[in-house]
Amino acid sequence: MSAYGRGETADDLLAALLDGMDAALCAFDSDGVITHWNREAERILGWSAAEAVGRKGFEGWAVRAADAQDVQDRLMAAQDVPGRQVHEFALLTKDGGRVLVRTQSAGVPGADGKPAGVYCAFSEVHAQIDLERSIALSEALLDDASWGVVLVDVDLRPAVVNAHAARAFGSHRTSLLGRPLGELLSQGVEELEGALQHVLAEGAPPAPVELWVSVRTPEGVRRRCWRCGFLRLASPLAEEPVPLGVGWLFQDVTEARQAQLDTAQLRFRTHQLHRAGRAAAECDDPAEAAAVRLEYALAGFAEHALLDVLDPSAGPERRRLVRSAVSPPALPGPGSIPVRYEAGHPALQALDRIGSVRTSAPRGQADAEWARARQWPEGAAHVLCTVLRSRGRTVGALTFVRGPSRAAFERVDAEYAEEVAARVAADLDLATSTPVR
Repeated sequence: MSAYGRGETADDLLAALLDGMDAALCAFDSDGVITHWNREAERILGWSAAEAVGRKGFEGWAVRAADAQDVQDRLMAAQDVPGRQVHEFALLTKDGGRVLVRTQSAGVPGADGKPAGVYCAFSEVHAQIDLERSIALSEALLDDASWGVVLVDVDLRPAVVNAHAARAFGSHRTSLLGRPLGELLSQGVEELEGALQHVLAEGAPPAPVELWVSVRTPEGVRRRCWRCGFLRLASPLAEEPVPLGVGWLFQDVTEARQAQLDTAQLRFRTHQLHRAGRAAAECDDPAEAAAVRLEYALAGFAEHALLDVLDPSAGPERRRLVRSAVSPPALPGPGSIPVRYEAGHPALQALDRIGSVRTSAPRGQADAEWARARQWPEGAAHVLCTVLRSRGRTVGALTFVRGPSRAAFERVDAEYAEEVAARVAADLDLATSTPVR
């Protein structure tokens, strides 16, 4: 290829590059004559390259006469100082309008190192401000935001994590990057990944989503409720939207949601106690009333209730518990079933402590052998035993049993069980002191 051909190709390449830029660009030689003018400059001001190239400065066509010399001096001064110079000018469009632009200009050295001209990139001020706002917003979200922000790639792995999100995960920002979500969460990961995949495929949901998750932290697993918002991220440089991942924003609302759950639970249990009291009042036999109270107590609380009463014939020295009722009923017909609890059994501990005892099977899973040794239902995983007291006397023990699908009993559960036990004990005391008519 001849030198002429190579020069022609280089010029074509330069023209294509300049016309493909998103920013408006023009260049001046050392005398201030315009040598380059791209399509974005034509779009903003309306002057074509043929109309702009060859003119000296903007005077007489792209700037007011009163501003022409100041604009020219400030632009051409860039070739005498290092670095870029930033200015704002009001330029004129071809149809006579005015556009406030922000320019970045820098000197162009010649082959001998001396100033050979100036190049100037400019954009409309409002567009530049919008860009700066977007960048500032991104930096603020990924640094100082008071909610968690995670940018998740298309493989559903964190690509960027802000400081708040890192604290929520109990880790450092860099240590979270690129890790599968299943390594960070022990529960709730399926729901979260499902939401992220939906956003990638269909777009953001119309409203925030609340997810309960269990976060693995160095201090242990923490159960949290996160209020989440999602945004699908697409490349602005592609002709068709190309997903880059998902922007995931979340706030920890555990305390508020837990307070709501506790309030709803307390309201429901209070309502059950009220209903049980009204149903028990219709029973002629106080022992039957005690069994009715157990049926109402089980709703939303446990799978089984075992009612054991002290056998008065055994004497104070030799305690013996007799099975009085089971809910739901397991054996038809009347009759009491003696139970032989080994020393240290939770029901006997409850009698000794005059309080409640909570226990769970190993790993919180149902263990038939573990339950059988303690004479509990085969599916027992979590158990709460509490004492029955009436008129200052111990009447027996009440046991509630949960399966592995439920959480272990907590202190608030023991308080509810003790309230039920107090009412059941009063019924049993009445049954032994008052003959049925």
